[in-house]
Amino acid sequence: MVASLRQLVTVQPGGVVRIQSDQLKEGAVAEVVITTNAGESQMSWNEFIGIGEKPGRSVAEIDAYIRELRDEWP
Repeated sequence: MVASLRQLVTVQPGGVVRIQSDQLKEGAVAEVVITTNAGESQMSWNEFIGIGEKPGRSVAEIDAYIRELRDEWP
């Protein structure tokens, strides 16, 4: 039984990832977790919360902005 299998792969067109190993048995259940290079296409935390375009905000301004976002949640 394989506890874990780690392979480096290249994402194919259409976002397809292919994993193949003779250690994987037909019919077995497997969990697949994919991580990508952080520097390629992922945004920073500031960009994620929407303040990346406004540098120089104070901690209090950022906190207020996040509270406004939370207030919009249902």
